[in-house]
Amino acid sequence: MLPTPRADIAPNTAEFETQPLVKPTGFREYDARWWFGVPGHEKPSELNLLGVQALGQGMGTVFHEKWVAPKVVVGHDFRHYSQSIKYALMTGLSQAGCQVLDIGLALSPMTYFAQFALDAACCAMVTASHNENGWCGVKMGYDKPLTFGPDEMSRLKEIVLNGTPVMRSGGSISRVENMKDVYLKAVTKDVQIKRPLKVIAACGNGTAGAFAPEALRAMGVEVVELDCDLDWTFPKYNANPEDEKMLHAMADALKEHNADLALGFDGDGDRCGVVDNNGNEIFADKIGLMLARDLSREYPGAKFVVDVKSTGLYKTDPVLKENGSEVDYYKTGHSYIKRRTTDLEALAGFEKSGHFFFRPPIGLGYDDGLVAAAAVLQMLDRNPGKTLSELHDELGEAYTSMTMSPHCGDEVKYGVIDEMVEEYKGLLGSEILGRKVVDVNTVNGARVTLEDGSWVLVRASSNKPELVVVVESMVSKDDMKALFHEEVKPRLGKHSEVGAYNQEV
Repeated sequence: MLPTPRADIAPNTAEFETQPLVKPTGFREYDARWWFGVPGHEKPSELNLLGVQALGQGMGTVFHEKWVAPKVVVGHDFRHYSQSIKYALMTGLSQAGCQVLDIGLALSPMTYFAQFALDAACCAMVTASHNENGWCGVKMGYDKPLTFGPDEMSRLKEIVLNGTPVMRSGGSISRVENMKDVYLKAVTKDVQIKRPLKVIAACGNGTAGAFAPEALRAMGVEVVELDCDLDWTFPKYNANPEDEKMLHAMADALKEHNADLALGFDGDGDRCGVVDNNGNEIFADKIGLMLARDLSREYPGAKFVVDVKSTGLYKTDPVLKENGSEVDYYKTGHSYIKRRTTDLEALAGFEKSGHFFFRPPIGLGYDDGLVAAAAVLQMLDRNPGKTLSELHDELGEAYTSMTMSPHCGDEVKYGVIDEMVEEYKGLLGSEILGRKVVDVNTVNGARVTLEDGSWVLVRASSNKPELVVVVESMVSKDDMKALFHEEVKPRLGKHSEVGAYNQEV
């Protein structure tokens, strides 16, 4: 067993090579992420390989505590250190008595898929997703298609930091070949696009470049590759379909090649971003609504789950109403939406950050950027006379702010939100800017809905010392600004703990 991990060890020392380093802040609500470091960078490492081994021992201990067969699929993304981290993690898992199945270079959804294909209860994907070079992390689960939530992460943190993993015999590590081919065949086998479509496949030099172009071509569309060569230095921008630089590059490529749409994938391939035929980004909540409208015709009465940052148009949409579909607003976070979609047996779940969750018969319940891309292409195939922008225009108008994030310390942010929740609950039935408050959803902060469908949201960020503020008006852009400047900002301003905003409308 390794010594108890330390939170701070200087690099390039004997201690760094002999003592596990695990900074406590790396344990997040539903995954783990640390600064691993790159040569020449002044920021000190938050994790070393012995710390990763300790993480594997702790993870294996959690798996055994859950009374599931300790069979673990492990994959890694394309960063120069990810494979080394994976080997250290697999060592710790095997020491904790796990049977480790190494599927090699992978997307996160390929690792989730392999749980089903290999009949493995557990998974551990080494990835920092869209974070810049130098970051590392692990996404993990023991109950497919779900991943760890706060309770499991809290227990894992306790075991690792206290140095109390349980070592067991019977551990092993074996390599699984050709999982990429099995995965891509499964993702594309039921997708044959008949409508001629030219698609920009944007991968930001991340791992998806080894998967997405091949998958999209197998679906039957013409593909123009954009930054699909793997390069862990990320020479242009991070592989993040919410990043303005990536979105602008997608729009420029779309116009240059006269394409029908651009699909952007993040660093580990579990998110998909969309730019329409006019070069305009369509946020994932609006893409989700377009998909929900289309799928509700194919599956009348289908349920859908969205996160609380998503547009209020779901509640007022006439197509969803006509087809008997219900929409549930739930906590922001891919782990939460995935679990809620499963618990409610919904057909699909959509998170505004670009995570799409499709349950059978469309998908297996986890977030997969390629399955999301297939759903968008099939929607266009079922609407041969319409462009993506025309389908978007059918949604009706809603004026939504960008996500605004005023600073608020980690130790006080939840207290501030608790007070805001109580304050808004007390306004139920009264008026805000001349409109009655008809609903206060408190599942994740306070989402306050007015009688015309306009709403405001205040919640605590799950991983930064910030609050999250979003407003949406069904009236006008000026009304959207008023909801922020005349309602939310002054109400939050009464709390001295709330600092400057990253941006304002």
